[in-house]
Amino acid sequence: MSDNNCVPLSVLDLAPVPQSSVPRDAFATSLALAQQAENQGWHRYWLAEHHNMTGIASAATSVLIGFLAANTIRLRLGAGGIMLPNHAPLVIAEQFGTLETLYPGRIDLGLGRAPGSDQRTMLALRRQLNEREDSFPNDVSELLNWFDADKNSHPPVQPVPGLGLQIPVWLLGSSLYSARLAAQLGLPFAFASHFAPEMLMQALQIYRQHFTPSARLEKPYAMVCVNVIAAESEPDARFLFTSMQQQFLNLRRGKPGPLPPPTDDIETLCAPGELYGVHQALSMSVVGNRQQVANGLRKLQQQTGADEIMVNGQIFEPAARLRSFEIAMQAHHD
Repeated sequence: MSDNNCVPLSVLDLAPVPQSSVPRDAFATSLALAQQAENQGWHRYWLAEHHNMTGIASAATSVLIGFLAANTIRLRLGAGGIMLPNHAPLVIAEQFGTLETLYPGRIDLGLGRAPGSDQRTMLALRRQLNEREDSFPNDVSELLNWFDADKNSHPPVQPVPGLGLQIPVWLLGSSLYSARLAAQLGLPFAFASHFAPEMLMQALQIYRQHFTPSARLEKPYAMVCVNVIAAESEPDARFLFTSMQQQFLNLRRGKPGPLPPPTDDIETLCAPGELYGVHQALSMSVVGNRQQVANGLRKLQQQTGADEIMVNGQIFEPAARLRSFEIAMQAHHD
């Protein structure tokens, strides 16, 4: 747990696709944001796996990581995360082994156990609805065994490349399950409080209390993800934030789609009960001007003791999105 208010600040990018845009536009914005993040000193840049969502373009996560890595120089890139139950561990080991071989010392592998999709999409991914969820710990261990193998290891099945590459592995979670597993395995842990804040403090407590040191990590290292929407003024930031609120509302209604443009009156688009649910889910959001963002980030770190903060920001206009992340980093140094 960090005692320093100025902990590392990192980016979570879902490659949002605004209405009237296409995934190629989202990739261009992600590239601009990654290059800006590199120039401004952001610690790492992660992309998240989601499927069958027309408003999120990062489904082929490892491919997009490779694209951004090829067009940056030193920025640390990774998955936040790969939904491991969707994949054979060998395939993920090969993909991230390839990335690490091409861009050595710059690749992270964050792992989650959620499908990142609905049931029909799970079937399209060749997942069975009756699969046992307890295969996740074994799959994680399989990856760790490959990545941590010494040069004299010759397992009957091995990722090529990937064996012995010591790729950093994180566990991600929005509940208590991955907190316990990360503590048991001695791995760094990231909590998805940007959309599931309810169990954040309990998960951090469990992770830190039960952490077992490992060859990979001597003491707990926890990252907390928060939404940050920053602009020159608070009213401008609140206006921009309505795009994310609408997107989450649509998701709750079972109608996910492209990122909507901001609106002057979010309350007219939903019933009071719906808006309350959106406020609860997005309560870990810092929205405002530079000073308000600085105060919000400082308060978050003080409350959680986070060793690192990861910032998500779904904003309709690419230029406003880039500016929001720029203000966030400026605020972080205030």
